[in-house]
Amino acid sequence: MLAPPGTCCLLSGLLCMLVLCSAQSNSASPVIQLRLAGEKRKHYEGRVEVFYNGEWGTVCDDDFSIYAAHVVCRELGFLDAQAWSPSAKYGRGEGRIWLDNVHCSGSEKSLAQCESNGFGVSDCKHSEDVGVVCSTKRIPGFKFIRNEIHNDQVEDVRIRATYSHRKRVPITEGFVEVKDGGKWRQICNEGWTEMNSRVICGMYGFPGEKKTRRLTKNYWGFGVNCTGNEADLSDCKLGREIKLKGNGTCGRGMPAVISCVPGRAFAPSVSIGFRKAYRVEQPLVRLRGGAMIGEGRVEVLRNGEWGTICDDNWNIRAATVVCRELGFGSAKEALSGAKMGQGIGPVHMNEVECSGFEKSLTECSFNQQSLGCSHEEDVAVKCNVPAMGFNKKLRLSGGRNPYEGRVEVLTERNGLLTWGSVCSDSWGTMEAMVVCRQLGLGFASHAFQETWYWQGDASTDAVVMSGVRCSGTELTLDQCLHHGVFVDCPKGGGRFAAGVSCTQTAPDLVLNAPVVEQTTYLEDRPLYALQCAMEENCLSSAASKADPTSYRRLLRFSSQIHNNGLSDFRPRAAHHSWTWHECHRHYHSMEVFTHYDLLSLNGTKVAEGHKASFCLEDTQCDEGIQKRYECANFGSQGITVGCWDTYRHDIDCQWIDITDVKPGDYIFQVVINPNYEVAESDYTNNVMKCQTRYDGHRIWTYNCHIGETFKIKPAAFHDYVKKLQF
Repeated sequence: MLAPPGTCCLLSGLLCMLVLCSAQSNSASPVIQLRLAGEKRKHYEGRVEVFYNGEWGTVCDDDFSIYAAHVVCRELGFLDAQAWSPSAKYGRGEGRIWLDNVHCSGSEKSLAQCESNGFGVSDCKHSEDVGVVCSTKRIPGFKFIRNEIHNDQVEDVRIRATYSHRKRVPITEGFVEVKDGGKWRQICNEGWTEMNSRVICGMYGFPGEKKTRRLTKNYWGFGVNCTGNEADLSDCKLGREIKLKGNGTCGRGMPAVISCVPGRAFAPSVSIGFRKAYRVEQPLVRLRGGAMIGEGRVEVLRNGEWGTICDDNWNIRAATVVCRELGFGSAKEALSGAKMGQGIGPVHMNEVECSGFEKSLTECSFNQQSLGCSHEEDVAVKCNVPAMGFNKKLRLSGGRNPYEGRVEVLTERNGLLTWGSVCSDSWGTMEAMVVCRQLGLGFASHAFQETWYWQGDASTDAVVMSGVRCSGTELTLDQCLHHGVFVDCPKGGGRFAAGVSCTQTAPDLVLNAPVVEQTTYLEDRPLYALQCAMEENCLSSAASKADPTSYRRLLRFSSQIHNNGLSDFRPRAAHHSWTWHECHRHYHSMEVFTHYDLLSLNGTKVAEGHKASFCLEDTQCDEGIQKRYECANFGSQGITVGCWDTYRHDIDCQWIDITDVKPGDYIFQVVINPNYEVAESDYTNNVMKCQTRYDGHRIWTYNCHIGETFKIKPAAFHDYVKKLQF
């Protein structure tokens, strides 16, 4: 039987996402399809709509239950349901109300198998349309291509490399094959289009495709019809049935072959000329806060300032534009609700609408007004990335769980591949971050320089990599600086081998720059009143030789440090190793928590600043969040997600000693967690810089910015003065 092309209905409206699915065919239940639709919703929730008898309709909430919601969500490819909503929470639908008084046990394969009044038998109104909220997790391996008339499930899709590309990583060219009935089958290239290739390339992490070639048999019996902006082959329409000849070949065609263009970071090393084809330009879009390659909060550059995107109308199509722009494939997920942590600065874009073929997100239409949007609605993406085999060259050994252990690398020695350990000299958080990312285990929670408590294989004790220094952005450990084949590790391996523990979430500390700018002032204070500060090295080195009756000039300010990440910020040191400071009557839980410095315009330090952690605690929290950490009575220290720790301007060491600084223009800099002692999801926002003018009597701070966007603006001081006069 021929399945007519183009019979699969794809929803084009912004508020409704079509998810194709079908009942497992049996003699007692009709074939249906489901989708989630409605207003102001995420991709995993919405009004339940049913396609039956050639028409979309809704489901009445009478007798609906969580068991029925489970059936709906599983039929849509989610693990289960979290909740269901009556009374048209996601807006009123249109057309027929197909099902009423639905009773499910929860074990049904399709909503069509549940008891009901029958299709089209209902006394409800659309004000009673039911909605569901599904789990965000998908059923593993849930991939399919469906046609509204013919039902044919495809278990998986792959690119089988052509002979000339089998030794290349990543595989960029090969036969397109689908797994059907447990067997891999080639797709006939009769009617195969570049749009089909675009979708397959995107699935496997490649932003572009080349023109297809015909090569020359176990064919799949159907074609595929993609528009080109689908995120996955399962979103494409099922093409017409292919007439197979007696020997298993297809009519006038041959196997479909695709050739993909990888992003710059994944281009094969043999393609030197290919790398030169790219122009290195200032990116307009970036990802922040993600644990894995190709995922993170989406930030855009506008008027020299990075900002975020509001999640109103955010969908997989816009997410795919971001992923392809950054050199990845299509998007696996379009995330909303600050799932990758909250950003800072302005919200630049809202209600983004993309066709899917834009070269940059900035080419999509959007609303510049973001009234009502907050950073709690920041969008994020998870992109498809090429299979580079990074995780096969590294492993963790001896840990109590798969997320921790001694780091072991696969290296070639005397022509043989062998596993060995990594020297722990200079091993720290940044190196651990790269290891966890390379293994797909998330962020680093700790970096270990001794691993005697993890008993690994004694045959891997020998050190094969030393001198490792990473910036934290590398894709693999061997991309970091290291000694190469000339290993130098005085401590040796074994108990002194490098180790890590990884975690799926991490904190993210951000300083509130406006608070610093608004609270800066000068205070002259006698040296004899600063004895506690002297003990903590909070004054310049010259103070130790100064007359006790002299005065120190202090640049004072308040700092408010927010945790915008997805887990609490906790000091690495345990209670027993905290230092008691008798003068200030509190424990220090970190050696250094922040650096305060005054720099010349060329970056040279002119005034020393240093601040140990007085204590880490929740001074205040966002509405609805409970404080968890308090320093009093030797309490637990930390900063809860959604809370902030405030160091007021009038406490000891909340200053920079500028007694010996000459009048002039300077840069005021604050660095949080400067030694990377605690792992965070984003270190780029740990630095705040302000322009500063000191005339010998007064001081002004202005143009304060977080991260890399700080630039010295010659006219900024005059603008600042005008604002004060106004």
